[in-house]
Amino acid sequence: MTSLRIAVLGPGGVGGLLAVLLARQGHAVTCLAREETARHVDAHGLRLTSDRFGELTADVRGAERLTDEVDVLLVTTKATSLDEALDRVPADVLGGAVVVPLLNGVEHMTALRERYPAAEVVAGTIRVFASRPGPGVIRHDGQLVAVQLAPGAERLADALSAAGVDVAVRPDEVGLLWDKLCFLAPMALLTTRGGTPLGTVREEHGDELTAVITEVAAVARAAGAAPDPAATRDFAWSLPDGMRSSMERDADEGNPTELEAIGGAVLRAADRHGVDVPATRAVVEELRARLG
Repeated sequence: MTSLRIAVLGPGGVGGLLAVLLARQGHAVTCLAREETARHVDAHGLRLTSDRFGELTADVRGAERLTDEVDVLLVTTKATSLDEALDRVPADVLGGAVVVPLLNGVEHMTALRERYPAAEVVAGTIRVFASRPGPGVIRHDGQLVAVQLAPGAERLADALSAAGVDVAVRPDEVGLLWDKLCFLAPMALLTTRGGTPLGTVREEHGDELTAVITEVAAVARAAGAAPDPAATRDFAWSLPDGMRSSMERDADEGNPTELEAIGGAVLRAADRHGVDVPATRAVVEELRARLG
């Protein structure tokens, strides 16, 4: 396989995990981050602790700003810091690279295509439970690491598959994005509201979780996707009791949350398509009032 030049914008849990796996396959990986993180990564590389992959380290380059051409830009920041992070990637340097955002929500595709008109912006999602305990340190919990990509990123798909990631390329961008949100929004909203892991939500608010899953699926269907709320519910009930969402973690630690990218996006789409989502709206509005 031909080595790819890959920039990872935001080497947190998701970006750091993929950076380690890709670098160990011989790809040239540059992690773009704030000064402290970039210096640490450049000097010490990345260290991964994973239930699936074990203990791994990788030498990667760290930089504050993209200065050289790349084949692929992976955008793996939080939605709350996307605008600031994109300042690290000048459009004239990026040129015609393939840009793959692995972000929560559905509204970022338009913004990226407007910002990088010469690039090929390809939709992608990832299902994984990964975190960054510290600069250059990545923790991956469980066995789940599943990436879906729209057409246009086949070389990246091959590279990720060779690195051990579960990868699927599917033709429906809208369905790809909404499939993840159909699961993520209910889990994130209800774990964050309760400040509890998924098991507690299922036990104490199972009917409400099911209602939100059903409502988000209705919005997805109106947006042009073909969701399967029964399968989404089965998946939500198959996960470990202790599973936490990144939004719940952020709220617990007093960090900005992705409430608007996740819950807000659902409500805005529901309003556009005239879909009634009372259970989802109640949770989002409660969290807006609490989190600001």
